[in-house]
Amino acid sequence: MRKILTFLSIMATLVLFVACGNSKPAEGEQKKDGGEKQVAQSADVKKNIAVVYSTGGKGDKSFNDAVFHGLEKAKAELGIKFSEYEPKNAESEAKEALEKFAETGEYDLIIGVGFTMKESVMAAATAYPDQKFAIVDETITGLPNVTSLTFKEHEGSFLVGALAAMMSKTGTIGFIGGMENPVIQKFEAGFAQGAKYINPNIKVLSVYIGGSNAFNDPASAKTKTETLIQQKADVVYHAAGGSGAGVFQAAKEKNVYAIGVDSDQDDIVPGTILTSMMKYVDVATFNIVKDTLEGKFTNEHHEFGVKENGVGTTDFKNTKDKIGEANIKKLEEIKQDISSGKIVVSPTVQGK
Repeated sequence: MRKILTFLSIMATLVLFVACGNSKPAEGEQKKDGGEKQVAQSADVKKNIAVVYSTGGKGDKSFNDAVFHGLEKAKAELGIKFSEYEPKNAESEAKEALEKFAETGEYDLIIGVGFTMKESVMAAATAYPDQKFAIVDETITGLPNVTSLTFKEHEGSFLVGALAAMMSKTGTIGFIGGMENPVIQKFEAGFAQGAKYINPNIKVLSVYIGGSNAFNDPASAKTKTETLIQQKADVVYHAAGGSGAGVFQAAKEKNVYAIGVDSDQDDIVPGTILTSMMKYVDVATFNIVKDTLEGKFTNEHHEFGVKENGVGTTDFKNTKDKIGEANIKKLEEIKQDISSGKIVVSPTVQGK
């Protein structure tokens, strides 16, 4: 009896050895040459995305909303789910929000929106090296788990600056920025260059809202816009996020033109808003989510300009008759010249 049991035990061991020796990696796994298992991208994809918005959050009808629309498209077309955090103060709250998302390990990608997120994204990405991050409107280098999405705002702003000069009757136009920094100065720089391309003698007045709530302070924006109008500005362009609502209100009340930014804001005050400088953050957001899910995530810096269809204008649906066919044709020519490199737009403001 003991011999029979011993024989059966040996046979069972041999069967187990053969089975293990011929086993294949489980679905979604690959074996390295050394025998270690590496989880493949397809098995690791959770289709969960997290986003920390910039100051003002959703509903700004501008920058944050563009990111949201990109995520909504990814939800509809790629089947993702996404979690959101809307900080009152992005600089002070972002790091904790990003790290709370990262520590769960549940997200394929975590997106930080806006240039104020740079330090926070860098800190979170360093603390969680296996978590993929994307930052919109800033550049982070040296971290393999962070990709950067930026735009040539100066090129799109050149187009709307040219339009402003075409439409101005006083020879004076205005620019309202949120916070004075290199990113927002790109809007100012392009706007001034585009205006002077059309009219070298045009006067461009610039002012910044500043403060701790620069991108969500419509009251201050309205007051500053009224001041520009008093100085004869009859077209005012803003790069101030949610504060832009104050620009539009002042423009409507004083019967001058305004120009929107980031998203299509033309319908907020139809006829008063000549166009919006479109910054296709929604497209960039969708594309980076798609790339991540498909295993194509890299830590490259992606920059989108006129040539890449990353910035531009709306189709003037409410103001086509006011602008006129000749001016629209001229804008198209300028767009082609920027794309071809015939017109080179500087991202910096002269004297700053």
